[in-house]
Amino acid sequence: MKDEYFKKGRVRQKQETREKILSSTQELMNSGEKFTLEDVAEKAGVSRATIYRYYSNIDILSAEAGIDINTKSPKTIYENLQGLEIKDKLLGVQEYYNNLALDNENAFRNYLSIVLTSDAKYNKRGARRSKTLKMVLEEANLTKSEITNLQNLFTVLMGIEPLIVTKDVCGLNNEQSKKLLKWGMELLLKGISIDKSE
Repeated sequence: MKDEYFKKGRVRQKQETREKILSSTQELMNSGEKFTLEDVAEKAGVSRATIYRYYSNIDILSAEAGIDINTKSPKTIYENLQGLEIKDKLLGVQEYYNNLALDNENAFRNYLSIVLTSDAKYNKRGARRSKTLKMVLEEANLTKSEITNLQNLFTVLMGIEPLIVTKDVCGLNNEQSKKLLKWGMELLLKGISIDKSE
């Protein structure tokens, strides 16, 4: 139990540090001046070593900070879905992230290309989709293992990555892509029993 508590605390602390870095970057971006990772570290009040653990270069950080400006927090998305059945909440999460990716498609594609071509091993992305899904799935009568598996599976059906496949590989337009991914999610939801925990 203590280890689990400690792990959660560390995760929360890391998330808070990441958010502080992103908001400091956004402030520097708004100033219109050129800046470095060291400038961001100073503004965020973290060490240079810390910022390099999160972001290997300024391009990745700037791209993520640009996307982050337009993205609601997992908690806000979750709160906006209250009053719906669990299945409708899951479809709502998917709709939010697919619309976000399509509305900011060029920024997301640019960010993805920067991350993929970076040689850094520490470029872990924010995982907002996964966090939002976890909040919804924790309402259900599921085991931890089932929550983790469904969280990972549902994440595959939302965001820029599946939209790149549906558009670039399958040749679908935006509306067809959203419709297909929603259909896939609905099929998965029909195959499992997700009930609210008592």
